[in-house]
Amino acid sequence: MNRRRALVSSALLTTIIATGCSPGAEEGASRADGVGYVLNSPLVTTNAASREGVGVNAEQVAARIYPGAFIAGPNGKIIPNVDLVSADELPTDSLQVSYTIADNAVFSDGNPITCVDFQLAYAAGAMPDLFDSHQPIAQDVAGFECQPEAKRFRVTFAEGRGQRWREMFGPGTVLPAHTIAAAAGMDEAQLHNALDAGDRAQLAGVADIWNHGFRLAEFDPTLQVSSGPLRIDSVGEAGEVHLVANPAYYGAPAAEPAITLWPSSSDAAELASNGALQVAETPVAVPAWVNRDNPDNPYHVESQVGLLTEALRFSDTGPLAEPDNRRALAACIDRSAIAAVSSEASGVEVPPVAVHTVYHIDPVRHRLEDIAAEYGSVDPQEAELLSATTVRIGYAGPNERYARMVEAIAAGCESAGITVVDAGVDSASMADLGRAYVDAEGTPSWTEGTIDAYLGAVDPQAEHSSVSSNARDLEQLRVEEQRLWQELPLLPLSAQPRAFVFDKAVGNVVVYTGPAGIGWNVDRWQVSDEKATSESPE
Repeated sequence: MNRRRALVSSALLTTIIATGCSPGAEEGASRADGVGYVLNSPLVTTNAASREGVGVNAEQVAARIYPGAFIAGPNGKIIPNVDLVSADELPTDSLQVSYTIADNAVFSDGNPITCVDFQLAYAAGAMPDLFDSHQPIAQDVAGFECQPEAKRFRVTFAEGRGQRWREMFGPGTVLPAHTIAAAAGMDEAQLHNALDAGDRAQLAGVADIWNHGFRLAEFDPTLQVSSGPLRIDSVGEAGEVHLVANPAYYGAPAAEPAITLWPSSSDAAELASNGALQVAETPVAVPAWVNRDNPDNPYHVESQVGLLTEALRFSDTGPLAEPDNRRALAACIDRSAIAAVSSEASGVEVPPVAVHTVYHIDPVRHRLEDIAAEYGSVDPQEAELLSATTVRIGYAGPNERYARMVEAIAAGCESAGITVVDAGVDSASMADLGRAYVDAEGTPSWTEGTIDAYLGAVDPQAEHSSVSSNARDLEQLRVEEQRLWQELPLLPLSAQPRAFVFDKAVGNVVVYTGPAGIGWNVDRWQVSDEKATSESPE
């Protein structure tokens, strides 16, 4: 299947989305709390652009709270979200994109959505050291033209950059600038001026609120106002997030009045027994609480090899700061063995992955794998460069499959004298990695990390934005793939296994294994008294 994302018309947007397209707290949960949906990740933040948010795939939570300029869905389609904003590529020498925000687009508090909201999203990605962000596409931008309160703005990309510009302003990245500004003691015009000037001193407080203010454990309803069809009503004692329909939404209203999101640590069996679970992404292909042999079983079960790549992201500081040391660690990691462990733990057979720049199912990968063979093969002699070194691998826990993957990495590297430590804890995130940067005075600086590598899922399309994934640009892809193997900011391991369970009475559930997950169209889910049919076109 050609994974090059195809644009479809705004009419198709409506069709695809609408048609399918604590123990005590859990014990008390019921259908009265709305459609119950258990995610495959912890519920940490609605900011999907912070390092913390990227590490826990916050896009799954934020997709229909802070929708993006484009909506990614099954079959690799990327759909213009014209309810929010339209985008037009301009015929200029350097890539330019003109954006027009819908006149009636407002936040749930009634405040208009303006270009300053997008300007803040861009600036946060362009200043990763200040905002602790991770938005690679923002590094490709050369200019951003915006006026306060304006509904139009223009983005200019550096020469030869921004080929995947549709990845910019993704779900969970365009946050309410006016509430962030107010929390920082300024108005939106003052924020615009500070962003325009790149005034790091004035933006320091803004960056802190942007980075930490959208954490769900400290939910602030005045700050976390919504731009999507759903808004957060409250966060429960067990970490569950109660969503309700946003009456100020400017597009099609949510089909159900309430949705409850549950973190991956929830007791899914308990929720199901209480009638509080209708949709779940599960760690194994067939969870014990689903009896498929029972003719009255209400659930449909489906598993797939996911679109994302599970990879190790490396710290800018510590023993893996240097590319040579990263390659030495890679030289003792057998990706086939890691894929086998992941497959056994999940019950979903996944392949090893050896490419950075494209999805592992993209046919063009076959034209890149010779580069991986040159750099990414197991080589005990090269691995000994890292002998007598301890490497701490973190991940968002508890996660039994990840624990087994780290155990397999440790076993493979032990003979080279490398000690691999499992540093997976509940609160682990990408933000625990050390970061090197150049400060405002141009001085090289760094923050030390508590882990040396972070294990998690990566979207190659968003991670490597400077080149097109089109086979016609194969030479550029090969150059970029070669560079990534030399510098090795992350090491691809294997495809992500995905497994889903959903009640047959919930309509419009469509399996999607990209960043937003099965909840990519959660606002279209609808419960009926009759058993609904749900198809997976992916």
